[in-house]
Amino acid sequence: MSLRLATAKLWMRTSVLKRELGRVAEMTITTLDEMLREHAPGALEGIRAGDSPMDGDLDQRRRAMADAHRRRVTALVEAMGEEAAVEEGRRRMSPVGVALGVEARERLGVGDDIEDLVEAAKVLYTVLGIEVDGEEGGEGGDGTLVLRVDRCALSEVYDPTTCRLMSAADEGLVRGLNPNVQMTFYERITEGRPCCRADLVMTPATEEA
Repeated sequence: MSLRLATAKLWMRTSVLKRELGRVAEMTITTLDEMLREHAPGALEGIRAGDSPMDGDLDQRRRAMADAHRRRVTALVEAMGEEAAVEEGRRRMSPVGVALGVEARERLGVGDDIEDLVEAAKVLYTVLGIEVDGEEGGEGGDGTLVLRVDRCALSEVYDPTTCRLMSAADEGLVRGLNPNVQMTFYERITEGRPCCRADLVMTPATEEA
């Protein structure tokens, strides 16, 4: 593990967390707004007018971002139907996560092993008020590590559909941190589970390297 990654939490001051949260909010909300312009242009102005300002403490800012996500996804579902909205939304949100992950990999000096990935995820998810850890097991079979989410501030605002769409950014983030790791959620807090769980599976090429 690099020194930058090992000491990352030491420089995650509140001002840094707010700045990083603002970047995530801007990138994700902009992506949803682009979809609305294409599929529900008449709804966008009203949705934007109802956005809460991204100010206050971290919890207030997280809630404002999550509410902006939920209201936009709801409008997309009304315009496109749930499955079409989720499918296209996930396709568009994934590259947002990848970009954030690639940047973080370089900034934190994340190595190629899955343990580094989990440590980096712990640091990055602090921005969103999400507590994660790694555990053995999962649905993917031998060699699978599970990323477990014990607390998620966004789940207090998200509905299951919004969570399903926006989790593509999480999966993209993991690919950005390590392009040889695939993450797939199979339990979600928004669907009544006590925690979220996602399989982290290394590709065969990485395992043989």
